[in-house]
Order: sequence, then structure tokens, then C-alpha cells
Amino acid sequence: MLTDLELTQYVDQLSHLKFGQSFRHNAVWNIRLRTTGGRFFPKDGHLDFNPKFADHESLDKIILHELCHYHLYYAHAGYKHEDKDFKMLLKKVGGSRHAPSLSSKKIHYLYMCESCGRSYPRQRKIDTLKYRCGKCRGKLKAIKNAS
Repeated sequence: MLTDLELTQYVDQLSHLKFGQSFRHNAVWNIRLRTTGGRFFPKDGHLDFNPKFADHESLDKIILHELCHYHLYYAHAGYKHEDKDFKMLLKKVGGSRHAPSLSSKKIHYLYMCESCGRSYPRQRKIDTLKYRCGKCRGKLKAIKNAS
């Protein structure tokens, strides 16, 4: 994993390559980030990145996303997610709209409708007497239980 100084240099390189502008602030790893890939702080201009994405193939796209916020903010343009300027620049540089999911949800239970055959993968056990198929209201039967 890169150090904070190496991360800042890498972000600056990407900024020069994709935006033609320098990144004049700090980029740091923040272990408190859980669901996001990164954050931009307009107050002081620094960027936080989730260290879980350090060796992930989408790190560049996450950095580009945060750099879009950064450069648009300092250009006094719409830098928020809902702004047209942000959406256009993000598409132009090839950044990701959302951070990819890191968790791989495990299917412990699998239920199937006896009438229409629709399957329902679940992490938790459900009461088949209480719940029915959402499509045809048929009875559910357990196919796979936790092993």
C-alpha cells in the first residue's frame, strides 16, 4: 500500500494526466471510511481515500471521481453529485459514479416458489409459513439450508 505522501504524488500525476492541472493539497488514507471510496473536503481541499481500495483495480476511477469534485470546486462550478458540470466532467475523464462493493454477500438459504419456480436467495432464515412468493403468492420451500 502507498504511503500518504506517495498517494498524494499519485493523485497529482493523475490530475496532470486527466485534467491538465496540479493537485495542490494532501491525499490521505482514512481507515474510518466504510462504504465510500473517497471524500473531498472543500474546507481545506484535502482528499480522503478508503484503504480497502488501495490494491483494488478501481482505485484510479475513485481518485478521478474525487478529483472532479476538487477541480470543479476550485473552478467555482457545480461540484456536487447532482450538478450537471460534475456529471459531464466525470463522464469525460472516466471516473466511477459509485464505489464498487467490497463485500461478497454469502447466500446461506435458498427458497423457491412451489407455483412459479422463482428463487429467493437469503442470508437469513425466513418462516415459510409466514412469507409467500412476491410474484404469485405461492408457497415457499427451502432448497438450501446453512451448511
